[in-house]
Amino acid sequence: MAQIIHSRAKCIGCNACVEIAFDNWRMSKKDGKANLLKANSKKGIYTITIAEDEVAVNKLAAKNCPPNIIKVIPD
Repeated sequence: MAQIIHSRAKCIGCNACVEIAFDNWRMSKKDGKANLLKANSKKGIYTITIAEDEVAVNKLAAKNCPPNIIKVIPD
């Protein structure tokens, strides 16, 4: 298990996370920023716990995020 942390306000809408980890990310049609699916929000920081089999793909999404606003942290 691991946790994804996403600072959505700093998202530039590049779509890299969606292309890499489609099961966890979608682009908002409203503002063009990425949404972390099923995440909890606190003061603009979105978090979700993911299963071990989702960790590698989300680490790749974090690595390819130009503004570096996605973190994948082991539980």
